[in-house]
Amino acid sequence: MKAVFIADAHLDGGASDGYRYLMRFLNSIQGSADELFILGDFFDFWFAGKNSVYPGFSDIVERLLEMQRAGTNISFFEGNHDFFLSDYFEPHGIRVFPEGAAIDLDGKRLFLSHGDTVNPSNGQRLLRRVLRSDRFYKIQKKLPSWFRWWGAKVFSRVSRSREAPLSDGLEGRLAMFAMEKFEGGTDAVILGHFHSPRFEQHVMHDRVKTFAILGDWIHHHSYLLYDDGEFLMKSGISSD
Repeated sequence: MKAVFIADAHLDGGASDGYRYLMRFLNSIQGSADELFILGDFFDFWFAGKNSVYPGFSDIVERLLEMQRAGTNISFFEGNHDFFLSDYFEPHGIRVFPEGAAIDLDGKRLFLSHGDTVNPSNGQRLLRRVLRSDRFYKIQKKLPSWFRWWGAKVFSRVSRSREAPLSDGLEGRLAMFAMEKFEGGTDAVILGHFHSPRFEQHVMHDRVKTFAILGDWIHHHSYLLYDDGEFLMKSGISSD
């Protein structure tokens, strides 16, 4: 069993280095990964209908669909920059989780989340509530596509300005959150959102417990690999 976990590509439709590296990376794991878990903020922002995709995302979306058709199970966990993904992706067989969730993988219990709800600021709570509301969903569906994408860039700047850096105090709170999950029987807690990769393991109750923050595809190009029972944090473009 091989699974890959990535987060925070923040694709904006431009041909950035992160976009090119990510395309190369997806090419490298196509056909070898059994599962691909995308833990939020893959897009920056996402607005799409059931049958349409923003042109700047078309190549990478098609690559994901090719991977799904070829046998890689793909799961999206929505972040604070991408939401309503199910409209487009679920008809293609790609699972979408609007919030964090516990899943079973290869006999292990995992808690996966983008991470923004683990320790959100008041501003993040308010913005998240607005952007995920039924009213906002209905309004944005009626807007012309050019206006939605202009609004996406505005929302992106506002959201990024409110994101807290991974300070020592915040790291401590995240670690405490992970430990509470471990005590409840979870084997691995995997988060995105904070952009700085972190990886640590503990032995509790005769089981190895893994806590990982995935980092991003802007500066670190980092990801977590699960390969036949072992978690490994990696960065850069790998042929694994």
